[in-house]
Amino acid sequence: MSEPVPRVARWAELVTFTLSLVGLGLSGYLTITHFAPQALVCTDSGLINCAKVTSSPQSVVFGVPVAILGLANYSLMAALNSPWGWRSGWRFLHVTRFALSVFAMGFVLWLVYAELLVIGNICLYCTAVHVTTFALLVVLTVVAPAQLGWTATPSSESAAQTH
Repeated sequence: MSEPVPRVARWAELVTFTLSLVGLGLSGYLTITHFAPQALVCTDSGLINCAKVTSSPQSVVFGVPVAILGLANYSLMAALNSPWGWRSGWRFLHVTRFALSVFAMGFVLWLVYAELLVIGNICLYCTAVHVTTFALLVVLTVVAPAQLGWTATPSSESAAQTH
């Protein structure tokens, strides 16, 4: 039988769940506005042009709107970061949470590149999703390695030095 997965600090559970719900709300709104562009509320001036970003060719990847990918990501993250997800003893779930946050941040970096260098504009809602994704990765990077046993404990470090 596998070793139980230790719990993380309560603050991390609350922060990750809250960030996941924020991301879910933002990506849900962006999904709605992808299919109903008239619902998009954004001041389009200068660098900020939400409509241009959300209707650009880069707003679709392999035929799937990026907004739907964000909605799928944050639906899964909301479940994984829920109080029930954090209480799970299933190690794979905890590894998946961290891996998904790393993958999502990589995708965000591509999206920021596309906004700034390809499209030449940014979307405030997209930026909010990007910041949320980054904040989620930061919190998970703080707690996940110790929770998953990816860091050396002081006793194992000293034992390794004596052998």
